[in-house]
Amino acid sequence: MKKIHSIGIAAVICVWLGLTLMAWFGPDAEFSAAERRKLARFPSLTVNTVLSGRFMSEFETYGQDQFPLRDQFRQLKSMFHYFVLRQRDNHGIYLADGYAAALEYPLDQKSVAYAADLFNQIYENHLAGAGSRILFAVAPDKSYYLAEPNGFPAMDYDALSRQLQDALPWAEFVEIADCLSGQDYYRTDTHWRQERLIPAAQKLAEALEVTPPREEDFTVTAIDRPFYGVYYGQAALPMAAETIYTMNSPVIDGCTVENYETGQTASVYDLTKLDSRDLYDIYLSGAAALLTIENPGADTDRELIVFRDSFGSSLIPLLLADYHTVTVVDLRYFPSAMLGSQLTFDGQDVLFLYSPLVLNKSYSLR
Repeated sequence: MKKIHSIGIAAVICVWLGLTLMAWFGPDAEFSAAERRKLARFPSLTVNTVLSGRFMSEFETYGQDQFPLRDQFRQLKSMFHYFVLRQRDNHGIYLADGYAAALEYPLDQKSVAYAADLFNQIYENHLAGAGSRILFAVAPDKSYYLAEPNGFPAMDYDALSRQLQDALPWAEFVEIADCLSGQDYYRTDTHWRQERLIPAAQKLAEALEVTPPREEDFTVTAIDRPFYGVYYGQAALPMAAETIYTMNSPVIDGCTVENYETGQTASVYDLTKLDSRDLYDIYLSGAAALLTIENPGADTDRELIVFRDSFGSSLIPLLLADYHTVTVVDLRYFPSAMLGSQLTFDGQDVLFLYSPLVLNKSYSLR
């Protein structure tokens, strides 16, 4: 018995010593792929930082970020909480029907009001006399379908829709939630799957009075890279990689996309993003303040302006066929005060497409 006890103590000491040596002499990691964020670096060691207490505060963060085998310990801890302690969520992420989703609850009416006020300013300053057809669609997040049926707190989506419709009487609201289901989203990520969006795109196209896309118009192409979505890292639970697909067509292949920030021109599907931290960035090059999509094959000179969040990146390509120009604005990165200096509003179709994930935390909108 004493021998077993001694072996146990020796094993603990060896593990502790090994982790200590790795912590002090191992290389620091700059980035956590699982969490999609930069990791803390060793803080500045000066008399001022020590006396002010800043060094120890920053060192604590550094020690947590650079702890040896950090991702493995995070996963072990999450599995213990989820499978042993039977906690229903981990870091605000829950699993339902094999899908990971975030608890998005409750509805923040002040945040929705903030977003509505911003949209009203855009309407009053640029759209009121422009003669535009204006649509608004809420891109439902995964929890719309998964939360309540699986016993998790659910946002009041009906109240969200009513509040927006009351606040934005100038917009025609198009309901696309009935065109989707929870299976139309990635298991490990926030976003919906482009290859499952044809019914939603058809409904929007019909409201815009343009040719609805058809399945037979596209070739579904698999991206040869494993995809781990944002919830994979946040939940720190073992989940299998997924496959991202693109919907290719002669129309899409013939379009060019100009980025306002970089001045560069790319394709609708930006394959330079294949090695990016988020593979979803292949759709319209990911997060971008202002894009202009030119479709030289269009039979009309119609134009579309889309105010959107990241959900729009994969849906917009399905609406290009009848538009000569599509302008894509992300108000999280493009200040609304600059719209008049960069865009001319003159009878274009306009689509506001936002998810509850942004509307319920809308203070990122500018």
